[in-house]
Amino acid sequence: MRSRPPLLIGWLAALLLLAAGPLARAQEGTEASDRAVEARLERVYAAVERLRGVEVEVDAGVAHLTGEVLRPEDREEAQRIAERVGGVLVVQNDVRELRAVRPRLEALGDELEDRLLALVAFLPLLGVGLGILFLAWLAARWVGGRESVFRRVTRNRFLQDIVRQAVWAVVLLLGLVAALEVMGATALVGAALGAAGVVGLAIGFAFRDLVENYIASVLLSLRQPFEPGDHVVVEGNEGKVLRLTSRATVLMTLDGNHLRIPNATVFKGVVLNYTRNPQRRFLFEVSVANETSLAAALELGARTLREMEGVVPDPGPFGRVAELADSTVLLRFFGWVDQRQHDFGKVHSEARRLVKGAFDREGVEMPEPGYRVLLTRAGPAEEPAAPAEPAATRDVDVDHGLDRRVAAERAETAERDLLDSSAPRE
Repeated sequence: MRSRPPLLIGWLAALLLLAAGPLARAQEGTEASDRAVEARLERVYAAVERLRGVEVEVDAGVAHLTGEVLRPEDREEAQRIAERVGGVLVVQNDVRELRAVRPRLEALGDELEDRLLALVAFLPLLGVGLGILFLAWLAARWVGGRESVFRRVTRNRFLQDIVRQAVWAVVLLLGLVAALEVMGATALVGAALGAAGVVGLAIGFAFRDLVENYIASVLLSLRQPFEPGDHVVVEGNEGKVLRLTSRATVLMTLDGNHLRIPNATVFKGVVLNYTRNPQRRFLFEVSVANETSLAAALELGARTLREMEGVVPDPGPFGRVAELADSTVLLRFFGWVDQRQHDFGKVHSEARRLVKGAFDREGVEMPEPGYRVLLTRAGPAEEPAAPAEPAATRDVDVDHGLDRRVAAERAETAERDLLDSSAPRE
């Protein structure tokens, strides 16, 4: 019974000897793998100039980085390289940023030298690219100067300018793309186009009214709703058309002042053109007493208008009963004026004067509104007779004073007018 313990101890020793061999071989394999990974990282760091100051030690898959680098991004790059190497489980990064002045100055000098050499090597390509861009600019200018070609495209001068500018921009853009291709900077084209799209969208929102006016200018130049010198009323603004620009329609008011109306307002608004139809109708109202023969008064007023100068015979003038009041009857008289031969305002004024004179001569009473108190002396008294109005028509010729001012300003101005007298009218 006393011989069993030594026997058991022997068996345990034998088992330990059998297990020690594989454990030792596994440990030796791990150490070999760590040394291989360490050697590989050292070769990589030695090949990269800015990482040559990094030292590495690998133990059981843990890579311990030490040493000094110039920039923080070099420290991060060293860690990224170690993490990508097979066999590295964890990276312990103790690399420090170098603070010494001399190495940093030397590194800065080397970097500046490299950039200077790269710039010198790039100068020939830059010269070729600038030459291509200059030739493209000359070609765009030559093409833009061929006015006869653009006149064949459209007769509208505004559209000619737009097409000319578009062609100029396309030729110059092609030259820019070719220059960038030669310089190896075509990636800038995509970035520039993307930035241009964003900027264009922002500008569209910021200058919405300006863009709206520009588009309205194009449409107005195509439609030609009026021509220079036309007497128009645009959204309550009256005057004679001076010019149509790329931004606004310029009128000269009847007082001789300039009135600029945005083209968007003109395009969307109501435009009344008094000049397009040379014949224009006028009307005025006259009140007569209730006791007056209305038929006789209407005939007298119409006959007076037919006999006066400036009222066209066809369509002829006429009168109507407009309103019946307590003490008066309102008559309304109509007549037409040929604005090419007579002034509308003068004829309108003379028609009122002559009809009043005819009523006074024929005893047609035109009572005033309200009450009138007459104070007389005892005995018969005569009221003073109203002075007689001459029956002859005064000056009703066309007043060309404003037209002459419009013509003079159109001749003096250097601003291009989009109105074309030879273009078809709307």
